[in-house]
Amino acid sequence: MGTLNVRIDKNIKAKAGKTLSALGLDTSTAVRLFLYQVVAEKGLPFIPTRNPATIRAQWDKEVARAKKNSRRYRTAQDALADL
Repeated sequence: MGTLNVRIDKNIKAKAGKTLSALGLDTSTAVRLFLYQVVAEKGLPFIPTRNPATIRAQWDKEVARAKKNSRRYRTAQDALADL
């Protein structure tokens, strides 16, 4: 097991800690999750942008792909039968 020391603005650390706590995570666990995702994705597990139009365009693209490749069922029983 290794140790990682990171310098971060105290206000960002506090705000992130509060948000993560609401999700049931501590900062160390969140950083570990992030690093595991970096390895799994072989890069950043998100697109770093502050542009809302870019975020929306990516979301719309993912939704369109999901709609195209997903199955639809008339009833819950039909969905369960397909499992």
